[in-house]
Amino acid sequence: MIAGLRRIRHSNGWIFGTMLFSACLSLMASFVLSVDALRLAENPAASLSCNINQVISCGTVGASWQAHLFGFPNAYLGLIAEPVVITIAVASLGGTRFPRWFMFAAQVVYTLGVIFAYWLFYQSFVNIGALCPWCLLVTVSTTLVFATLTHVNIRDGNLYLPQRLGSALANAVRADLDAVLVTIWLLILALAVVLKYGSALFA
Repeated sequence: MIAGLRRIRHSNGWIFGTMLFSACLSLMASFVLSVDALRLAENPAASLSCNINQVISCGTVGASWQAHLFGFPNAYLGLIAEPVVITIAVASLGGTRFPRWFMFAAQVVYTLGVIFAYWLFYQSFVNIGALCPWCLLVTVSTTLVFATLTHVNIRDGNLYLPQRLGSALANAVRADLDAVLVTIWLLILALAVVLKYGSALFA
């Protein structure tokens, strides 16, 4: 039974299905954040649906300079990037195999994207002092997209790594260490949020 579950987990259907689902969640969150950004631009005092308390407040995060780092709402980047990931996932589920250079480029670009997502999480967690549920969804979903994309690229040898390092990472992926690492990482993030804000999350 365990062997069967592992085969499913390493199948293209599971990997690209997870990538598709995660990218769709990120796209949905980016769309909501984009709409909220327009509402805040019209009225900085607008009451957003996810303004629950002082800690859970999309308005506080959306009004910060970090939310417009490049001069426009950061959510617009998600509206651009996630459809590309969705296209890759859907095409791959249909049997398309993209060139090695393309998958490597996708890895580089999405790595920059996930670094940016975690920079925003850090800013919210440490400096802004408020959390946006939609932003948290983006953080989690981009983590899952990054994990599945990395899994595929390590498995298929798309990253132009030295042979010894590539083989070691491929063995780690086959042993499901990537799934374990991502699970532990997300649990650490959740624990950090609870430890910092505690009951204020539900006040």
